[in-house]
Order: sequence, then C-alpha cells, then structure tokens
Amino acid sequence: MAEITLNIEGIDPIDFFGVNNSRFNFIKKNFPTLRMVSRGNSIKAEGSDDDLITFKEKVQSMIDHIERYGKLAEDNIEAIVQNDAPATEKKDKGPNNIIVYGNNGHVVRARTENQLQMVKESEKNDIVFAIGPAGTGKTYTAVALAVRALKDKNVKKIILTRPAVEAGESLGFLPGDLKEKIDPYLRPLYDALDDMIPADKLLYYMENRTIEVAPLAFMRGRTLDNSYVILDEAQNCSDMQLKMFLTRIGPSSKVIITGDPTQIDLPPKVKSGLGTAIRILEKVDGISTIYLNESDVVRHRLVKEIIRAYNKLSESQSKGEE
Repeated sequence: MAEITLNIEGIDPIDFFGVNNSRFNFIKKNFPTLRMVSRGNSIKAEGSDDDLITFKEKVQSMIDHIERYGKLAEDNIEAIVQNDAPATEKKDKGPNNIIVYGNNGHVVRARTENQLQMVKESEKNDIVFAIGPAGTGKTYTAVALAVRALKDKNVKKIILTRPAVEAGESLGFLPGDLKEKIDPYLRPLYDALDDMIPADKLLYYMENRTIEVAPLAFMRGRTLDNSYVILDEAQNCSDMQLKMFLTRIGPSSKVIITGDPTQIDLPPKVKSGLGTAIRILEKVDGISTIYLNESDVVRHRLVKEIIRAYNKLSESQSKGEE
C-alpha cells in the first residue's frame, strides 16, 4: 500500500475542508478505496498507486477551482470527482458534462446520461423537444444551455416562456400589476436564472430585455430571431398554441421545448398539442426529441420512487381499460 501527503498551502483550510471537515468528509466518501486524514494544511492518503495518482489530480483540480472562483461547494467536488477525463484533456477541452459556471463558481452540468444527450442534441439541432417527468432537470438544463449561448455571444437574447394555464391565461383574478400576476407561473425559470447569473447582472439583462420571461400568449405576432428560446411546460399547450409558437422562430434562433405528458393541466375538452407536434415533426431534419425518465431525477431520492409508483398505477389502469 502506497502513501502520499498533499499540501494545500495558500488555501484557507476552511475553504477546502469545510466547517467541521464537512467538505473533507464528502471528499472521503467519494474516494472509498483510500484511507485519508487531514492535518493542518495537508492531506495524508493511503491506497493503491493508481488511486493515489487520480486522487492527487482531483485535489489539484479542487485547488484550481478555489483559486479561480474563491469557493468550493459539494457539487463542485462531485463534478470534479466524477469527471474521468485526463488532466491534460481537461485543460485542453474542459469537462464535457459542464454546461456553464454559475454564481460563486457553482457548476451547472449534465448530471445524467440523458441530460448529457440533451446537451449534445441541442448542439446539433435548432429545435429540441425534451420530454420527461418532474425533477429530471429538463428546464434547468435548458436554461443553462441558453445562458451559455448568451455568455458565448452565440445569441443576443434569451426568451423563456410557458403557458399560464392554471389561470386560464387571463390572469385577471390575481392581485397586482401584470408582472405580479404572471410571475408565480414563471418562477421556475427565474429560479434557474438566479443560480447562473449574478443578481445585479440578471436585473440589468431583464431591464434591457436581453433576457425576457413571459407567458406564451405574449409570443403571438412576434418573430423570435437571434435568440435562445425555451418553451417550458409545453404539455399545457393546445395544438394551435404550439403551432403559433413554432412558427415564431427566426432563422438564427435555437429552441428547446420541455414537457411532461403525465402532468397536463388543460381543461378536459382541450387536447394537448405536445404529442401531435412530436409525432409530425420527428422526421424533420434539425428537430430532435430526447426522453428523460426517473433515472434522471436529481431531486430528493424519494422523487424517483414516487414517479415509479405513479407509472405503475398508470400502467395498471391502462391494462384495466383494455
């Protein structure tokens, strides 16, 4: 069994190890084959030569992250540990699952195979349908891709929209001005943006309309060009609404449409247009569909079990109807 001692001179031990060694304990959990202890500004680790070489590279990546962003969170550690690319490749190309760096060095990345596939499909196609249950990261990944495109100057603006069907899109019965009426329905989009763009810069982008968040009804009659456009909760669009949206897209835009066919909130007599759009557009060049499932859930571990339970109920009910 080999042994190494790694020094983190120049880094505040609390920034690296965390309060009461919370981050160091998280690091140890991610390297179960190694025995390690922390002493002051150093780490002593024992294990196989190969594991120790990998560990040394990962620790250096963590130090580099702190020096660059001034912070090391658990999701940063997890991203570094789970990225298996060699150090030279990481310097040249960057981790292929990281989408964008958010506030305080927060890493926004594709956390599952299907999310990574969603990223790849968005890079190859101008329109992507991302279909899956709640908690699978559809909206969050889509917003991250839009923010990346804006930061890279591939688009001039981001447009985020969703149907406010819970209020019948009239919104008249809610108190407040128009913004106060629609904001509750657009909150998930704001939450994602809050993670990825500093508050002052986000406010600036909103004020000069570089980033626009609005109900789907406000898209009628517009041409959405040179933009990254996200239509969220598309299962709550009728055929005509979805057609209206799709025909707004300009020649220099990218679009991601997210939806969960199991959570349709439309009135009983109104049919969702999402399934129809996917079916008739599936063979169109430049349009792709990616399906996410319970294995992509990145919320509480019980969310996966909840989704499985409801899927089983739905399947049994379908068999009963047959």
